[in-house]
Amino acid sequence: MAANPAPQMMNDPHTLGGQDSVWFKLTPLLKDTEDPMGMLMRMAGKYGGAIPLTMQDQRIVFLTNPEHFKHVLVSNAENYIKYFKGLKPIFGRSMITIDGALWQKIRTPQQAAFHPAKFEEYHPYLLASLRSKADRWNGLAESGEAVEMVEETWTLAADMVCRALFDREMPFNPHFVFGMVKAYTNVNNHKIIRSKQMGGRYVDLSEEKAGQAMQAWGAVPESVIGADQVDHRMGTLLTMLQDAEADPEFPEFDHQQVVDEMKQYLWAGTETTALTLAWCLYLLSQNPEVKEKIRAEAHAVCGDGEPDWEQAQQLTYTKMVIQETMRIYPPIWSFIRTAAAGDEIGGVKVEPGDTMVMCAYAAHHNPEFWSDPEIFRPERFSPDRMKKRIKYSYLPFGAGRRSCIGGALSQLENGLALAQLLRKFEPEYVGEVPARISPTVTLTPGADTLKFRIHKL
Repeated sequence: MAANPAPQMMNDPHTLGGQDSVWFKLTPLLKDTEDPMGMLMRMAGKYGGAIPLTMQDQRIVFLTNPEHFKHVLVSNAENYIKYFKGLKPIFGRSMITIDGALWQKIRTPQQAAFHPAKFEEYHPYLLASLRSKADRWNGLAESGEAVEMVEETWTLAADMVCRALFDREMPFNPHFVFGMVKAYTNVNNHKIIRSKQMGGRYVDLSEEKAGQAMQAWGAVPESVIGADQVDHRMGTLLTMLQDAEADPEFPEFDHQQVVDEMKQYLWAGTETTALTLAWCLYLLSQNPEVKEKIRAEAHAVCGDGEPDWEQAQQLTYTKMVIQETMRIYPPIWSFIRTAAAGDEIGGVKVEPGDTMVMCAYAAHHNPEFWSDPEIFRPERFSPDRMKKRIKYSYLPFGAGRRSCIGGALSQLENGLALAQLLRKFEPEYVGEVPARISPTVTLTPGADTLKFRIHKL
């Protein structure tokens, strides 16, 4: 098998800006900055759960029905290939960008790191990250500075990943790297690159924001690998990756594979966790009675101290708040697959090569599946009510064999964050209400982002 592409090729800014990306082709449906999801919701209400569209010569089948989600992601998953365009410049040949037997082979040595039995081992390192964040928030409370909450939660999530999964303290400036992530995910920066490459000319893009972001981002995994270990733990995710690299019977897992797998955890895993926590703090700012219930539960479970592992399992209401946040603001608002062969879904004929866009956001906000879907109501996720939920109407982490490997760990991280930070601080939202959203690859805040001031309790 051929070796993985060289790192410089993965970080080449000329690979950005492709006009065939479905994210660019969906832009006309999302151009309303006040209500970008409104058009999609109205389409679903008028035309049903399976809607064929042709956008810039690409046939897209827009799906919003849980049964259709099940068909593509579970029942007939072999016919639907994960959509990779636009992801390889960021993630190389990681699990995110491969499929089939190779995907399963690459995933296997990593699965043990995300078994719930490992989470108790991670617990003290997650708390250490929260202590570090609390120190920062003490300073912010004294200065009165308004901060962008996604940046705060992103840097927290990155610290948690480095400590718990890699046995490293962050060897990079997370605020700088967050700025690079923002520069890359801003589609306007991609449009600039596209326009400069029209006509097939090779243009020096090293000074472009997205190009600079890719170069900075490409150096992050190696900086983590080269950093000093914290406790010299064995059986971390990083040691699992390195063991696979050292296995002579696993030639596909070379050093570049280690780097690429780290990229998905340091970007994709960090971003989805961070967005959930930031949106949660926004929702709590609008629903202070829910915030007080979180505080009351934390005090009842562990008093004024840090929760031990057993106590952390008792933060049941807090977990419900996280789950309800992911219903209202799913970080991955749609899942995309490409049809390998013909099929039929909801009376719509599917042709080979069709792009299937499964809009989890639409299902999460459909009154057919959720009563009063726009109301923030964590009690929906109480154990007795969850039994009555329509299956596949809730997809915060996808479904089927390609569901997110780190979903359960993400919920643990955010539950601990709420329990610890809200007992010490009052995050005051100072942005516009309602907050705007920007649905690109992820469901990010729009306009002036989520601005908060931090106050001590």
